[in-house]
Amino acid sequence: MTLAHIADNPPSEGWDLHCHTVFSDGRQTPADMVREACALGLHGVAITDHDTTAGWNDAATAATECSLHLVRGTEVTADADGVSVHMLAYQYDPHNREISGLFARLRQARLERTKRMVGLISKDYPITWDDVLAQIREGDETTVGRPHIADALVAAGAYPDRSAAFNGAVGSRSPYYIPTPSPDAADVVRAVKQAGGVSVIAHAGDPSRNAVLLSDDQIEQLIDAGLDGLEVWHRGNPPQQRRRLLDIASRHHLLVTGGSDWHGQGGKPNRLGENLTDDETVRSIVERGAIPLI
Repeated sequence: MTLAHIADNPPSEGWDLHCHTVFSDGRQTPADMVREACALGLHGVAITDHDTTAGWNDAATAATECSLHLVRGTEVTADADGVSVHMLAYQYDPHNREISGLFARLRQARLERTKRMVGLISKDYPITWDDVLAQIREGDETTVGRPHIADALVAAGAYPDRSAAFNGAVGSRSPYYIPTPSPDAADVVRAVKQAGGVSVIAHAGDPSRNAVLLSDDQIEQLIDAGLDGLEVWHRGNPPQQRRRLLDIASRHHLLVTGGSDWHGQGGKPNRLGENLTDDETVRSIVERGAIPLI
């Protein structure tokens, strides 16, 4: 098995391994993502919508047409002793019953939680559940969540953009907030491994997401469960956290990845390709995974 070299600085060229499309909380299609990645001269791109593989086929078709390589993945929100952990699962078998069942349960839980939040917000803001449904681009194949509430609030004139809504009624510090039902992070790591995939913790050092970050011990517990890597090169990880994560990765021979967390125009300010993963690391991911690179 190839062990990728761990560099001290982010790569200046390579692959964006953290992108979202209209099949979850992104604002653009998988084809848009691929075309933009091609125009930027990226070596490849990954689709990582929340709790779903629904956009994989569209992304694969577009990647083939553009002659761009595609990594297929999914982002999963998990929990480690009360700390929210976002897991990126790459190159797993989408037909594996355990992981496909997990994602189906999570999508349903997200839907129910979103409805409950809308019920609370609608008491004070001029939106209904139908207004939220109007923001969903891919119907039942879309993983529904807070971004769609935010978009409904923007459409109603309550906020100027999605970011403002997340700083207000939709945010995690809002009185309307209901936490996402989340599986245990170690169980997610094991499920990804059982499906032949590669698991990476996304933006583990981002203090804007958690008042308390994952500790070294908590990360090491996930390594014991089969964790493959850490997303170090992400705008949310400050320099001291990048150093900490690099040290952990070096000690435990983990993969180090980078990604933009792109959500498309009007989603987040994150720019496609602003943080990248090197070719050697992607080769390791593909080598470990259960499905071929597109």
